[in-house]
Amino acid sequence: MLGLITTVATLILPVIFFFFFFFFFFFFFFFFFFFFFFFFFFFFFFNKWKKSKNSKSMKVLPPGPKKLPIIGNLHQMRNPPFRCFRDLSSHHGPLMHLKLGECNAIVVSSPEIARKVLKDLDPGFAGRVQNVASRIMWYDGSDIAFSPYGDYWRQMRKLCINDLLSPKMVRLFQSIREDESARLVKSLRESSGSAVDFTEKLFSYSSSTTCRAAFGGACKDSETLIRMMVDSMKMVGGFEMADLFPSSRVIGALSWRKTRLMKRMRSELDGILDDIIDRHRRNRESGGRGLGNSEFGGEDLVDVFLRAMEEEELKFPIDNHNIKAVLFDVFTAGTDTSAAAIDWTMVELMRHPRVMAKVQAEVRQAMEENNEETNNLKYLKLVIKETLRLHPPAPMLPRACNEEHVINGHTIPAGSMVMVNIWAMQRDPRQWKDPERFEPERFETEDLNFVGGDFKYLPFGFGRRMCPGLTFGLASAESALVQLLYNFDWKLPESVRAEDLDMAENVGITATRKQNLSVVVTPYK
Repeated sequence: MLGLITTVATLILPVIFFFFFFFFFFFFFFFFFFFFFFFFFFFFFFNKWKKSKNSKSMKVLPPGPKKLPIIGNLHQMRNPPFRCFRDLSSHHGPLMHLKLGECNAIVVSSPEIARKVLKDLDPGFAGRVQNVASRIMWYDGSDIAFSPYGDYWRQMRKLCINDLLSPKMVRLFQSIREDESARLVKSLRESSGSAVDFTEKLFSYSSSTTCRAAFGGACKDSETLIRMMVDSMKMVGGFEMADLFPSSRVIGALSWRKTRLMKRMRSELDGILDDIIDRHRRNRESGGRGLGNSEFGGEDLVDVFLRAMEEEELKFPIDNHNIKAVLFDVFTAGTDTSAAAIDWTMVELMRHPRVMAKVQAEVRQAMEENNEETNNLKYLKLVIKETLRLHPPAPMLPRACNEEHVINGHTIPAGSMVMVNIWAMQRDPRQWKDPERFEPERFETEDLNFVGGDFKYLPFGFGRRMCPGLTFGLASAESALVQLLYNFDWKLPESVRAEDLDMAENVGITATRKQNLSVVVTPYK
């Protein structure tokens, strides 16, 4: 028995010893390698984090309010954005960084920094940030306003300026402006003595003027176009969640209603613009209306694009989508800004009877002396300048930083959304005396023009992205104002006081007045 136990022990003990030795070394090496790799990766990521921290310390972002995880500064946003940014900049400086969801936003609120962005570092800041609305309503940004900066943008802009927006063409359109101004006066005369929605009539005047100049005739669906224009401008100028969290499929899915609405609007827009293009194409093929579809016998803007498409000589070939994108661009810019400028001017004149009396006296004297040249209406020009100071058509100039830049020691990351808050600069008490006061006489001593002579006054922007329709829009506004101020005396409905007029702006890329202006007109003489 003892021998058996000895024999079993002799056989089992080596096995036990072997397994013990095996597991000991196995766990020893396992923990050894575990701790080795743990410390290796710890030091690796620690060094990487340290280098990243050091590099970030060398690249200092502009100051800004404190940010929350994920949403950044979205909790501090309120409408309209340009007023909100003005208030935030007063605490954080004229070059401010905000984190709007996933997007870096840089807000510029001083003439000195605006000069660097729009002049010294242009075209580094000549890009555009694409969003859902511009991709849908402006045909994937193939227009001019939302197109990325580059050769395609230059090609399309050149075609528009040469054949629609040049000083020569603007002078040629004078007869259209006079005709549409006369229609506006006639419409108001028919409503004299009773309250009338003046804002609505202004949009009709402005859209007809633009359509006749660009499309060769008034558009039969102009009311639908105006509605789509107003809705689109609100969407493209707001801060939609899908634009601020572009990588989030969940937020993209939650925005399906607005996306579907825009796609429905786009389908409706296609029908209207396709009809305009097809009409032009049929007239060209049949040889109708002389050499083109313009009211003057030549080519209008649609003809120019069709001819360029047929000749196939453009560096970037175009199709109907490109033409429609530019046509909607021209319609929105030509209609919205001109109508808004006239509307704001009349609102300010209703609120300031002294200025109204003075400008009407100048206009009526000039008209009665058969001197209708707007160049001689100096005070009217001051009134328009002051209106555009307080109510610039585009209160913020939206840009995109194409590559990383350093301004005043602060790094502007590539791809950042850059917004030059001209609304804030044009009301800055450090730049203007009594900035909230409507005082046209200030421009008698301020030698400022519309093309960026001084960066504290930029109602039409500056640089490569400056508004190309400046001359066209001003001519339309001046022509209408001359007729309106000459032909009518103006007052508000009895229940409305001038000091109670709501001066709030709509949310959007342009700052139209939130409330329509209702007036009572009395024909003069």
